[in-house]
Order: sequence, then C-alpha cells, then structure tokens
Amino acid sequence: MAEALQLRKLTKRFGGMTAVDGIDLTVVPGEFVTLLGPSGCGKTTTLNLIAGFLSPDSGDINLAGRSVGTRPPFDRDLGIVFQDYALFPHMTVAENVSFGLKMRGIEAKEIERRVTEALAMVQLPGLGARRPLQMSGGQRQRVALARALVIRPAMLLLDEPLSNLDLKLREEMRIEISSLQRRLGIATVFVTHDQGEALTMSDRIAVMRQGRIEQIGAPEDIYERPTTRFVAGFIGAINMQPATVVSTSSDGYARLETPAGPAIAKVPRGFNAGAKTTLTVRPERLRLGNHAPENAVVWSATVEHVVYLGARREVRLRLADGSIAIAELTNDGSGGWSAGERIIVSFRPDDGWIIPEKSES
Repeated sequence: MAEALQLRKLTKRFGGMTAVDGIDLTVVPGEFVTLLGPSGCGKTTTLNLIAGFLSPDSGDINLAGRSVGTRPPFDRDLGIVFQDYALFPHMTVAENVSFGLKMRGIEAKEIERRVTEALAMVQLPGLGARRPLQMSGGQRQRVALARALVIRPAMLLLDEPLSNLDLKLREEMRIEISSLQRRLGIATVFVTHDQGEALTMSDRIAVMRQGRIEQIGAPEDIYERPTTRFVAGFIGAINMQPATVVSTSSDGYARLETPAGPAIAKVPRGFNAGAKTTLTVRPERLRLGNHAPENAVVWSATVEHVVYLGARREVRLRLADGSIAIAELTNDGSGGWSAGERIIVSFRPDDGWIIPEKSES
C-alpha cells in the first residue's frame, strides 16, 4: 500500500526568506501526524503546500503514490478544516456540509444521506437547518469537520482548528477528533503550536524550527528523549544544567559533573568521557524532601517561591550554583513548602536525559 503522503526535499521561499527548507516527511495510511512549532517555523506553509494553496519552489509532494505538486487543490482528494472554520454564514449547516458534494456533482438523494451521516458522526444530528451564527464555537468546529469528511477524502488536513475554542471545550474536542480520526482510519496532518494538543492527539510529532523538522517521533520519544535543546525546551517545561561526561557504562548511563552537583542520567550512544552536554530533567520528575530514594541523584536547594495551581503545586528552587529549577508536585493535600526553606532535590537516573552540546543553536 502506498504512503498516504510523502514529502521529498520540499522547499518554499518568499523573497529572500526560506519558509520551508527541504522537508522530508512520510505519513502512512491511518496515521495522525502533527506539525508542531512556534509562529513562523513553516508549519502552516507546509500544510498549504500539501493542500495546493501554495506551489513549492522545489521538491515533491506525493499523495497515495501520485505526484500532486503542480495539481490544483480540488484535484488532491483532501478534506481541510481551517482555523476560522470558513463556513458560509448565509447557508444552513446542511448546505455548508453538502457544498463539496454538490461541486462534485453527487445526486441529491445521496447528498442528503451523506450529510445526515456526517452530522451524526460529529454529534450534530438534526441540526442541519440551523445557520452557523446560531451555533457555539464548538458546534461550528464540528460543522467544519463534517464538511471536510463528507467528501470521503483520502487525507485530512487540520490547520489549528481548536485555537478559537475555550480551554475546556478545546480539551473535549481533542478527544473527539482523535476518536473520530481513529475510527475512520483516515491519515491526518494537524498543525498546532499547542504542545498539549500534539502530545495527546498524535501518533507522531514533527517539531519544526526555521523551516526544518528538528525532530520527529512518537509523543513519548519527543517528550522523554529530545535530541536538541530547542525540542527539549519547546515541548513542556524542563530543567537544564550544563554537564560534562565523566564516564559512561555499557547499560546506557553516564556519570556527569554539573554546577549543581554530580549526577547520573540516561545517555544516547556516542558519548565519551569529557563530552560537553546538557542534562535535562522534567519538573514532574523532581522529588523534594529531606530523604531521597536509594541510588537517586541528590542536590541541595532553597525554596524561592511556591505557586498554587489547584491540582498541583509548582515550586521554584535555587540550586547550589545559583541556577533556578522548577519542581511540579501533585497536590495531595499534605501541605507545601515555604520560601527560604532548605531542602533536598532528587531524581532517579532514569529521569535524567542528556543532549549533546552541538545541538545548541
């Protein structure tokens, strides 16, 4: 079976700026791949190239084994949901959803059947007579999704479709879209700058920076084993310490010297004694208290500030070298720490990860 999407050396320039810089990407049938990155990194431009709204300067776009780099958008068999939904306000919901089917010359009875089916699929049964302005943001988002899916496209493109929703609804729609996509088995490319969306919805995440894919992998790989400082810092909060490798072991760990104190952490292959690195530890992996677990890395610290966040507490710490670290603790009702308190900070070697110095840019 052909890949649902294959990008080869895809490049797009605007004047003297390279927006997309030689991207290679493959999406297999049924896969949900997210393009994640800050504003200006090239993710939306990449989506527009796939959709046919922009033409590449070089490289190739293959959809289901067919080169489409020069084909117009209507000849690419894609369903697209935009950030602003792009619904026609003068049309009813049913008319909006049926628009693509009418453009394809589908007969009226089949259109009616498929529109009814699509609205039920997105949990809007019986609402075809309403107009978009009579609906909530979440309902309009579902209408846009129904319109994209009713044509039964080979691939779905989602351009930050949740960004206009409030937090609670956005979290609900993450689950709904993910469940629907997996049920339909449709290959999907999703663009977002929201790390939470990427982590919860994706089979794989492509983290983009300056027009290139910095790292691509499963959400757990991106979060737990970042390959660059940029990826480590962009995906969630993280603590970083400059480190020098003292020695490595055959079981995948390295002894390190850091300004905060000695440490042991997991290490990718290819590190030797003397290598300059960055040690990373996620805030939720730090433990606070005067008694550290056996074999843990132990540093001393002073509590600077405690932020109450409801389900959790965020503790800002000053380490022995004067640098700041953040610990995130579950709010278990047992009380917290006070500013100025001297404490022990610890983490398991399995919770540390090192990044090569050459990845810093």
